Amino acid sequence: MLFASFGAFAEHTTAPTINLEKFYIRMSNKSFSKRNKSKSFRPAGGMKRDIVRRDTVSDGRENMVGGHIIDEPVFAESRHEKAINRAEDEAYGQHSKSKTEITEKKPRLKKEKESKGLGATLKKAASKVFDKVKKIVGVKEPSTKEIIINAESLETRVAVLEKGKLEEFTIERTSDERIVASIYKGKVRNLENRLEAAFVDIGIEKNAFLHYWDITPANLDGRYEVVERKKKSRVKTRSISRKDIPKKYPVGSDITIQVTKGPIGTKGPRVTTHLAIPGRYLVILPNTEQCGISKKIEDKQERARLREIIRDLDIPDNMGVIIRTAGEGQKKRYFVRDLAMLAKEWGRVKKLLEKEKSPACIFREPDLIERTVRDFLTDDVGKIIIDDAKAYERVQELVGGISRRSRDKVQLHREAKPIFDQYNITRQLETTFSRKVYLKSGGCIIIDETEALVAIDVNTGSHKGGKDQSSTILKVNLESAEEICRQLRLRNIGGLIVLDFIDMKSGRDRQEVFRRVRDGLRRDKAKTNILPISQLGLMEMTRQRHSESVQSTVYDDCPNCSGHGRIKSAITMSVEIQRKLDELLKQHKPDEMEDFQLRLVVNPMVLDRLRKEDEDLIINMEKKYLVKISFRADPELHAEQFKIYNGVTDEEMINEGDREDAN
Repeated sequence: MLFASFGAFAEHTTAPTINLEKFYIRMSNKSFSKRNKSKSFRPAGGMKRDIVRRDTVSDGRENMVGGHIIDEPVFAESRHEKAINRAEDEAYGQHSKSKTEITEKKPRLKKEKESKGLGATLKKAASKVFDKVKKIVGVKEPSTKEIIINAESLETRVAVLEKGKLEEFTIERTSDERIVASIYKGKVRNLENRLEAAFVDIGIEKNAFLHYWDITPANLDGRYEVVERKKKSRVKTRSISRKDIPKKYPVGSDITIQVTKGPIGTKGPRVTTHLAIPGRYLVILPNTEQCGISKKIEDKQERARLREIIRDLDIPDNMGVIIRTAGEGQKKRYFVRDLAMLAKEWGRVKKLLEKEKSPACIFREPDLIERTVRDFLTDDVGKIIIDDAKAYERVQELVGGISRRSRDKVQLHREAKPIFDQYNITRQLETTFSRKVYLKSGGCIIIDETEALVAIDVNTGSHKGGKDQSSTILKVNLESAEEICRQLRLRNIGGLIVLDFIDMKSGRDRQEVFRRVRDGLRRDKAKTNILPISQLGLMEMTRQRHSESVQSTVYDDCPNCSGHGRIKSAITMSVEIQRKLDELLKQHKPDEMEDFQLRLVVNPMVLDRLRKEDEDLIINMEKKYLVKISFRADPELHAEQFKIYNGVTDEEMINEGDREDAN
């Protein structure tokens, strides 16, 4: 019955193939082609640009299960996502940035030559036949993927290597509370009808944000083929509209919700009433009777077989299921077992909902080790290596519950050398935490994370190209595109991202770089939206942010610069001190200056400047105001802080730049 605890895990057990529909293209509202003719601005490459088809695609909604994003959202992508985001920003005192509300468009890219002609068609057909023959014969591709687990008392780190290269990295602290994808029995604390949102107490510091659109019924996402089940006599339930919500869920009432996005910055978690509990091959949808099959399963015969399996399954009333991509080719008994385990898990959840008082966590998502086994244990994984004996035994038990043959893949690291050093992960992680990432070609990318957006700049660096400058630029941009997609995954960067590639004059080159980025993002489990390269040479994109970035998890802001990366120079501090002294001394009358003394306490770096380069200026000030000024160094003072005391009474007169007061 081990599988019953496998309730929450994401859709990552399949090969990283993602429908093109997932990567919508959003065009900016601004049109540079309508600029005033009197203006002479002409970006590199001219003003001409490929024609873009204005087909509007509805915005997608984030669907989180098991702490990860399902590759194919379970419920229909909300047409109201922009309204929900605006309401959430306003609720937490943030102004929605119109530039992040990208309207998705699909560009009309020029078809590649390889896609034309009879040869390409025959090649594609031959490839399908070859794949089928390999499945029948049992030929398996050599395993190139390794999962490395470093389990320690304070944190667990998981790295996924492909041919020795770090492709996935996740870190989880044992002290961190795992709330994403967890199911709570919450209590409505406030209703904001103006925002059409409820704030729900789920037992953590900040109340959860629940928009009315996340309460009203939702259909299955278009990425699933809807399957009609055999008719049964069921009690019809009255649908709820947004107008009914304040009456159905007044302040103080209980409500069952699932967390879709954890608290980030000043925002609390975001929740929904649309519950989804995934298994290995199925996802059960409590409180809805919709059923579907992932459209990633393209074989028509296989889809027909899976439709019959859904119709034959004994699905409890008021519950729906969808077959995940991992279910392709699986026998019926696996779906029966999966459904039984998930139904049992939901039964346990319902009992706790009746028993526990709100607010309470009813269903907790698994920890990182258990999620890793669910998400990454696929046929192409050759080894799972763990450096902790207890974690090793646990992983073996978890893997054995899924596939007994895969237990041989689990290995215990016994070497004295740390496991991340043994597999060259530590060195590769250095680039994950570095601002500048060097490329094999000699170029580099520079990544800067800010509050508003993430800026990524591409430079040729030490790359030495031939006579053809355009081919050199294209080569660096293509390599940068692949590395940028990798860094986005490793760093877990989210929000608005602006990529500044090296200017390319050729429209064909810009399209090729765009396609390289688009293809690189297909393996990303986070939802992404990208725009083609603009006339300014910039590519804009968004990446779903469901948790803090790796940088935010590992690092704290510098206590000296507060995260700015810079502090005031010694000469700047000297100017500010002299200005403050002049202001202070002008407040005293000449007859009050007899025996008047001042004592300055400053950082040693600033004192060095005052005693050397600016000594004459201080002496002239003493003569001008007939005052004696003494200095004392205090290493504990911040470089931007200084204090001025009355030298006679020892009274503190000025305390400038106090970091504690600033905070």
